[in-house]
Amino acid sequence: MEITACSAKAKKKNHRPEAQFRHALDTCSKNNDLLGALSLYQSADSKNIHLSSYHFNSLLHILSTSLETLEEKEHTKESAIETSFRIFDRMVAAGAVPTEATITTMARIAARLPDSGGDLAFDLVKNMGDKYGATPKLRTYGPALFTFCRNREAEKAYYVEEHMISKGVSPEEAEIAALLEVSAKVGRGERVYGYLQKLRTCAGGIASLTADVLEKWFISGQAIEVGSSNWDVDRVRDALLVNGGGFHGLGWLGKGRWELARGIVSVEGGCSCCGHRLACVDIDQSETEKFADSVASLAIERETRANFGKFQEWLDNHASYEAVIDGANVALYQQNFADGGFSLSQLNVVVGELQKRCQGKWPLIIIHNKRYRGLMENPANRQLLESWSAAGALYTTPNGSNDDCS
Repeated sequence: MEITACSAKAKKKNHRPEAQFRHALDTCSKNNDLLGALSLYQSADSKNIHLSSYHFNSLLHILSTSLETLEEKEHTKESAIETSFRIFDRMVAAGAVPTEATITTMARIAARLPDSGGDLAFDLVKNMGDKYGATPKLRTYGPALFTFCRNREAEKAYYVEEHMISKGVSPEEAEIAALLEVSAKVGRGERVYGYLQKLRTCAGGIASLTADVLEKWFISGQAIEVGSSNWDVDRVRDALLVNGGGFHGLGWLGKGRWELARGIVSVEGGCSCCGHRLACVDIDQSETEKFADSVASLAIERETRANFGKFQEWLDNHASYEAVIDGANVALYQQNFADGGFSLSQLNVVVGELQKRCQGKWPLIIIHNKRYRGLMENPANRQLLESWSAAGALYTTPNGSNDDCS
């Protein structure tokens, strides 16, 4: 009897007007049936159906999707956009709070207006936090940004990007490519340079469409004209050291026609076009500082604060290092663990090689204190360890500390 009672209750629930309305709306969404969805919406009042956030969002999604097929029917398209905003206004009036997904849908709809679409789409995004407590995502900015770029409204596109960054949202390849293209079309060489550098930091490789944008810029007349014929070589060298290999950040160096070719980069970094090996791009100074702060925070969480503090103090009092060696990782590599095979001679070879590469500067060698005491019992080991210590190249992590955190 209980099973029958529950089944009857569930069956009755499924026949409620709200449940029937939702099922019909889901069917319209699945079939992209705009007219059916609008008919359901218009009949909601006569049937006393309470529209929830789900209903409103489904209706707006159907309208947004349908607009893609109405491009050649201007009157119908404008009517659908007006209907979308009426539904959105009713949603807000009914107390159904728009989410980020709602605003993204409305921005896509607004962007299809022929004249003010980009402005209206961006207004929705700018006000979503104050009005609805919603946080924008990358996709939320897309409709306004791409519309401004398409219409060559470069300054408006730049403002959208600034707003994105202020909200902690970073553009990716598609957005940067659009900004690159509009900058090239309006002749903003300094902007092209800036977006090229942003592209190199966010993309390991680029799509064919992005490559087309770059190609058009470099064969253009504007690209021939931009650039400096004279520059300070020392300043460029210093900037390369600060900003990471291959990037100086000083703008276009050199002037004239570019030689353009599409090639393949080998595993070793060799270019098939010019034959040169590509420069290794390092992280810049600000990224290095952020990384160091993150490592320090993690180490303090996992280590005894006093131990890590002592290491930081020791490091401050010694020369700067260009390389760090995890002694155990190197000395135990391909050794027989059953014999406790810690090869100090193997470690010494690596130390010597790094000294050569760093123009005689010592690397920092880190060995756990427990391991260090055991190695010191061997006279041959003691002499080598003492020479490292005298050179300020050896740090032994204290008991109870993880040498990986140093």
